[in-house]
Amino acid sequence: MSTNTVVSNLDARGFSLPPNIGKIIRTMLTYGVLILFALAMIMPFVYAVTNSFKELPDIAANPMRLTPGIRADGTPYNWTTIGYDRALNNQQINFPRAIFNSFFVAVVVTIMRVIFNSMAGYALARIRFPGRGAAFAALVGTLMVPGIVLLIPRYLVLSQLGWIDTYWALLVPYFADAFGIFLMKQFFESIPREIEEAAEIDGASRFRMFFVIILPMAIPALTAMAIFAFQGTWNDFQGPLIALNLNRELYTLPLALAFLRGVTGDAIQWDLMLAGSVITTLPMAVIFFIFQRFFIEGVSYTGVKG
Repeated sequence: MSTNTVVSNLDARGFSLPPNIGKIIRTMLTYGVLILFALAMIMPFVYAVTNSFKELPDIAANPMRLTPGIRADGTPYNWTTIGYDRALNNQQINFPRAIFNSFFVAVVVTIMRVIFNSMAGYALARIRFPGRGAAFAALVGTLMVPGIVLLIPRYLVLSQLGWIDTYWALLVPYFADAFGIFLMKQFFESIPREIEEAAEIDGASRFRMFFVIILPMAIPALTAMAIFAFQGTWNDFQGPLIALNLNRELYTLPLALAFLRGVTGDAIQWDLMLAGSVITTLPMAVIFFIFQRFFIEGVSYTGVKG
């Protein structure tokens, strides 16, 4: 029986294939693949959260279960917060103080980057000064330097300044960054110059144009940069690692988490470790889900033609 005969019989019985069946199948396959990738990305975090509320023997025996397992004698394991209690009341490291330090450092660095990066980006985008092209080329060049290469020079500078084991070492070196300046420069160049020319005709100074006219128009880019700055500072491990030697009271969450892993030697206390991981990760996860639109906009701004 030919294909045309089958189609004719289907049409005669009232059954016909949608004309865009191929597009529907491709869409379903695309969404199916995206869902699989999304699950692959989110499941490790889900397992970390669920296991952080389980007993230590249960974690070792049933790490892939999303609910408590069964003991050898047939009794069920229970949900527990003992891992969080041990993390927050640890005798070796002041975890609540580490939470405060992370918030304090991340907030201060974010505020200062918004101020300095926006001013530097505006200067590169609008002000014609000698060496402007060379300065921008050097700025872009620093983006290609691996961060680990700068660890020893940064430590030597901080040591000469006497800032080791102080808040200054956690704050000042990060008040501006090349990526944020590049991001703001690209955004400012997308704003029509006619707006500033009109303000200049009305007698506005450069500073007034920047703070009163241009900066309010850059709120989307400023928000994206603030999120990137907060995220990077919150997750930074190498910076505090070289800035702090003996003063554990200044530890941020990444350092405190690494210390939790090391206090027990080779026998890792998984409930303690996973609880600390969730405490460290959850604020960033919440911020990302709330402001994910600005993450996407921030990435798009870096490609705006200047």
